[in-house]
Amino acid sequence: MTVEQGSRDRDRFWAQLRREPDVEAPDLVAVDATDRLLLDEAAPLLAAAAPGEVVVVDDSHGALTLGAAGLHGVRDLRVHQDLRVGELALAANAERTGLTGVHRSLPLDGDLFAGARVVLAKAPKALDALRELTELAAAHAAPDVTVLVGGRVKHMTHAMNDVLRLGFTDVSATLARQKSRLLVARDPRPGIAPSFPRCRPDEATGLTVCAHGGAFAGNRVDDGTRALLQVLAGAAPEAATALDLGCGTGVLAAALARDRPGLTVLASDQSAAAAESATATAAANGVGDRVRVTRDDAAAGIPDGGVDLVVCNPPFHLGTSVVTGAADRLFVAAARVLRPGGELWTVYNNRLPHRATLRRLVGPTRVASAGRQFTVTVSTRS
Repeated sequence: MTVEQGSRDRDRFWAQLRREPDVEAPDLVAVDATDRLLLDEAAPLLAAAAPGEVVVVDDSHGALTLGAAGLHGVRDLRVHQDLRVGELALAANAERTGLTGVHRSLPLDGDLFAGARVVLAKAPKALDALRELTELAAAHAAPDVTVLVGGRVKHMTHAMNDVLRLGFTDVSATLARQKSRLLVARDPRPGIAPSFPRCRPDEATGLTVCAHGGAFAGNRVDDGTRALLQVLAGAAPEAATALDLGCGTGVLAAALARDRPGLTVLASDQSAAAAESATATAAANGVGDRVRVTRDDAAAGIPDGGVDLVVCNPPFHLGTSVVTGAADRLFVAAARVLRPGGELWTVYNNRLPHRATLRRLVGPTRVASAGRQFTVTVSTRS
């Protein structure tokens, strides 16, 4: 096969991949330059790996997993994707490419990395997420493991090298290609012990917040959540069932369960790190038996029309792109699970155009609080 023919075959393979059911936008793609660079740099390692020796972490929509299988012949890949929508996209893309069954989706824990000789990972935004990956890989992978972490050059920092060096003695960087670069780590340090989730008390709320590395805001209460809590404290409506939608570390769910003992509290997030963190936060605050946490894409596992109160601090980033699509999907989900007359309490940055969207997707919407940075609205299900 000529180089030109091989390039055409790869292009045809990549053309089959889609983002769905994830949000679509002009600057959001299913396969990016980092995916291609990771697979190209790892090609000799992938060729030498036996089934079950390759681990993929945070494969956005399946390009790394399916590229390793479809272009390099790897089988029995162990895969962890933090976002549930990524798992769904990978499954759909595996079916499109005829590669269903080549991978297993697993939690981010020691079993994921046990005996691994090759780890391919997309660089996380949070250093703590990279630290958790580093600890687990160093503690559980094979002694000759090679960890390749890829990202866009503008988002890669020297601090990432420092984090990898906490678990590995040999850390280097590749040359950049198409504005992407890899960090390569080898030779695990002995005696590394995983340290997540990490918990910390928050004096203002009286809550203990627990977080895995990839959870938004870590083990602190972010400013938006704090603003919503302050309004809810004196104005939340009577309710029998409440849902913390896009729960993050579960601060809102834990506060509702603590302050309202008769309330049944649900918490849902598509992030595995968030769901595990919310479970730990509920337990740390003595309400683990009253907060039911699920990992769902837009609360897909919660029945229609059975919730009295939904609280939500929606995301406004997808990766590094500022888009409203992720929040809109949560608003649609809230409208679906709320009973008629139920209320959605939302906090968002003042510059975002959510109020009109909430009015359209949920129902009549009023402002409950407006500060210098955040707005809290109440939408009543029509």
